[in-house]
Amino acid sequence: MTNVTLAQANIIIEAALAKGREMKLRPLGVAVLDSGGKLIAFQLEDNTSTMRPQIAIGKASGALALGISSRKVEELSQIRPGFVSSLDRASRDGVIAAAGGVIIVGDDRLPIGAVGVTGDTSDADETCALAGIEAAGLKPQG
Repeated sequence: MTNVTLAQANIIIEAALAKGREMKLRPLGVAVLDSGGKLIAFQLEDNTSTMRPQIAIGKASGALALGISSRKVEELSQIRPGFVSSLDRASRDGVIAAAGGVIIVGDDRLPIGAVGVTGDTSDADETCALAGIEAAGLKPQG
């Protein structure tokens, strides 16, 4: 498999949103990108704030751009803030340095896409992203 399919992306989104409701989180936005960073699917719950699409896409896009989860991008930003902020300006879809962006890998451990979740705490966002990946029968980057 070279990319997440639309059917898988829809499962990821539904499961991530369901996890958010189960956890009683604030309204979420969930984006799924293919391995090349193109948006496959996105959903936004009612009553989210206005930049949720850009943030969700930026978390997933930044993870793919650097080959690490957005949680690790956040850690990197504390060590090399100038580097990470310059990536945001250079990136088409931004680089959001906060947990919630998770790379999806195939059986060969190569990226097949990424999920970005936003709307609550970064830790909760990441929990929802991982729940979505698992529900689709896929694997997060280890």
